[in-house]
Amino acid sequence: MSSTHLVLHDPEGPLEAELPLDRELHKGLVKAVLGWTGQPNLPPADLHQIALLLTGAARAVAADVRRTALLLPDDHAARALADLVLEKADRHLSAPLVGTARCAQGHARLVRALYERLDRLAGVEAQAVPAP
Repeated sequence: MSSTHLVLHDPEGPLEAELPLDRELHKGLVKAVLGWTGQPNLPPADLHQIALLLTGAARAVAADVRRTALLLPDDHAARALADLVLEKADRHLSAPLVGTARCAQGHARLVRALYERLDRLAGVEAQAVPAP
């Protein structure tokens, strides 16, 4: 049996940088997960899958935050704040996933914080670019 799948190896990350984030999907998932009150009526395997999806979103947004922050001068306050958010994200994402609502909600809050930082960086970057 032959496979029609192609394995993509992109260690430098330029392809990832060109792929747009599915922000609306991420925002919808974050909103749904953070809207849970109490324990949702979902099996642990489903909660684990949700946490995995949010982990992928967090890693993708963190990569965008990192790329955008690197465009700013080393001593820029927005870059320092981005570095703090990225350190927190790295610590959070290094913890093992568990199939709980608490884990999924923690990842949802992380995705939300990363998008907020990305938006702030984009605003700072736009102000820093001189008009033609």
